[in-house]
Amino acid sequence: MSRRLDVFYGFSQIEVDGVLPSERVMWENLVRQVVLADELGFENAWVGGAHLSLAEQQRTGRSPVLPHFRGEVCLNTDILHLAAMLFARTKRIGVGSAIHTILPNGGPIAQAEALRTFLTLQEHAPWSGRTLRFGFGSGRFDFVHEAHGIGPRSDFERVAWPIVKGVVLREAVEVFVRLLRGDALASADLPERFVHASDFQSEAHLAKAAAAHGRAFDRVQVAPFWNFDRLRLVPVDAALGALRLYLGTTDRAIVRAANDVLPCRVFNLSITPAAVIDATHAHMAECYHASGGAWRRGYMPRTVLVFVDADPRRTPEGQRAAAEARALRATEAWQRAMDGTVDPAKLRQGMANAVYGNPEDVARQLHERFHPDDTLMLWFDFNDHDTGRVEQMMVDFERHVTPRLRELEATP
Repeated sequence: MSRRLDVFYGFSQIEVDGVLPSERVMWENLVRQVVLADELGFENAWVGGAHLSLAEQQRTGRSPVLPHFRGEVCLNTDILHLAAMLFARTKRIGVGSAIHTILPNGGPIAQAEALRTFLTLQEHAPWSGRTLRFGFGSGRFDFVHEAHGIGPRSDFERVAWPIVKGVVLREAVEVFVRLLRGDALASADLPERFVHASDFQSEAHLAKAAAAHGRAFDRVQVAPFWNFDRLRLVPVDAALGALRLYLGTTDRAIVRAANDVLPCRVFNLSITPAAVIDATHAHMAECYHASGGAWRRGYMPRTVLVFVDADPRRTPEGQRAAAEARALRATEAWQRAMDGTVDPAKLRQGMANAVYGNPEDVARQLHERFHPDDTLMLWFDFNDHDTGRVEQMMVDFERHVTPRLRELEATP
């Protein structure tokens, strides 16, 4: 079987069935599950990332975000500290971030410096050579960006902010990858950046932007968010051999600009039509940095929610029913947290992103729905704080699903 099987942890401190675990319990569960994933042979453990308290922003913010969400979207704020701890507790598994935002906490310069320092220190650690898969992007919430000085600077930028944010990310990515590579760089070396009239999705939005700008336009220049004289990061001699970069966006301009500098893969964290997946692979085959070798399908990992039941006390039909019920409860809980209600159409869509049933069911669903060269990030803990149950699903998957999946994929 050529596919790689990773595990994914959203690490959301979310209320489920009226229960909101403490932060300590959440961290204990995460470490237990990653240690188990290492023992079972999963290749990488991906962990979500976030910054600042969503609960506090909901309570006091001018525009509360996700008002129905009880808890915190993710407790991991620093993948580098977390990776060092997990490497120390495990033997072989890699660690990945999904995703780490490079805009806050000093922006792309500070983030590149921190990563080069981590890689240098890792060379002197007992776990030297273990792989860090660094997924990075802009992050989700504007209130986090605003707290770190990233926000509209003019009436035009305020109106066009959904588009300007993409321009800001392109700037940040180019600064990040060039300094990470070890370049000497000044902000004056970077290209001028623009918002174009063609970027707007509606005439009404374009008209509002033109009014804020004071006149109609074909393009408007966006001034740099980071201005700096020529600099180079230390450690100068940091080795990048144990690092794999993954962009948290498939924006073609950003992907191409990043791969002009370093090999940067992409990943997919949501339901995406097969045609879009295939188009992304085609684009990556064209622009993937030559030093990374030829593009491979497995370089774009995909999340999949997993609910498997192998309880020997149940019949295969009973296992199927139990797993489906768990998948339904978890998906309903997430939808209530996001929207405050359950929409049957969205519920069906959410269930379509899951595989569930007895081991035979799950193996067949994976075989039928995913290309054999895909890398899958298996999400066992989706809205489930019962670590005993999550760990049992991980064990059942490796003992029963993986062997059956190998059999299916070895059959012509």
